[in-house]
Amino acid sequence: MEVKVKGKINKQLDNRGRLLVKCPDKPGIVSVLSTFLHNHDSNIIESSQYSSDPENGTFFIRIEYHSDHLTEKSANMEKDFEEIAASHSMDYEFAYPNERKRSAIFVSKEPHCLMELLWEWQNGDLDTDIVIVISNHEDARPFVEALGIPYHYIPANKDIRKQVEEEQIRLMKEYNVDLLILARYMQILTPDFVRHFENRIINIHHSFLPAFIGAGPYERAFERGVKLIGATSHYVTNNLDEGPIIEQDVERVDHRDDVTDLKKIGRKIERRVLAKAVKWHLENRIIVQDNKTIVFH
Repeated sequence: MEVKVKGKINKQLDNRGRLLVKCPDKPGIVSVLSTFLHNHDSNIIESSQYSSDPENGTFFIRIEYHSDHLTEKSANMEKDFEEIAASHSMDYEFAYPNERKRSAIFVSKEPHCLMELLWEWQNGDLDTDIVIVISNHEDARPFVEALGIPYHYIPANKDIRKQVEEEQIRLMKEYNVDLLILARYMQILTPDFVRHFENRIINIHHSFLPAFIGAGPYERAFERGVKLIGATSHYVTNNLDEGPIIEQDVERVDHRDDVTDLKKIGRKIERRVLAKAVKWHLENRIIVQDNKTIVFH
């Protein structure tokens, strides 16, 4: 498969692979993995690792490697790795940058996070195909369709949530979506919907979690007189705003800032936090462990 990067064909990605592993920590894991790659004529070009505890902890590693003719031999490599994984109780994933993920963006009325993602995508800095935008409002249609992206308006409220989600799931299947991005989509997703896309829905919450979970965080932050406001990007689970956190950021505020000021500052934080989280997911830099994430920047 040929991959376009900023309008150019990047043939190098055809020979690029990524291996993510989590397993019980013990001596020799890195040696086992590097020997495996060496035996398959693969050169490690980036490696990051972490142990939760060197004694009886969990070991996490992300390796990016180059291997000539990888597209032809990747299936055999994955097959050969099965025995290694079994003998070391490894959870693992092989990923290939030339297989671009297909993303859907859900948005409501506020477009700032959507616009940031579209800008990053147009600029060649978001390595995905944005194949559909879904909204419960019509506001974003003009600038989405101007980019040639299908826009689906689906009114949503709690009384018709089941029908709405059935249509959304149908569209995700029709467009073969790998990743769902909630760019300020102000609707609660049901457990049935979330179950279809475990660790594949990324949300942006407009506060520094775990503070101010739920609606109206800027108003509550103002009432509390906070000196820092922030935003949090996380995977969606059935516990509202309590999924594994991917990225957070903050900015300082003071008593002069009213709710309008806080929202204006917060939008800037939301944009950059969501964009980072999405990029790291697309680059296979995240391993989920229980309700936490290991993120290899």
